[in-house]
Amino acid sequence: MKRKIILAVSFVLITLAFNSCEGFGTCKVCREVTYDAAGGPPISEGPETEYCDAALIAIEAKDDIIIAGKRYSWECR
Repeated sequence: MKRKIILAVSFVLITLAFNSCEGFGTCKVCREVTYDAAGGPPISEGPETEYCDAALIAIEAKDDIIIAGKRYSWECR
């Protein structure tokens, strides 16, 4: 009886271990883009870099920054 319980608990724990990180593993390609603060097309674009998981969340959470009439923002696809 104890053996069946141990096998059942082990099966459940292994199943949870394989499914616990399904929400992670997402990646996107992002770049920093500079615009004129008044609007219009991009002035310059940085190189595209792939970001995943926590780094991607940090990039997407950044607000636009306006310095000396230029707006710096991150764009991901």
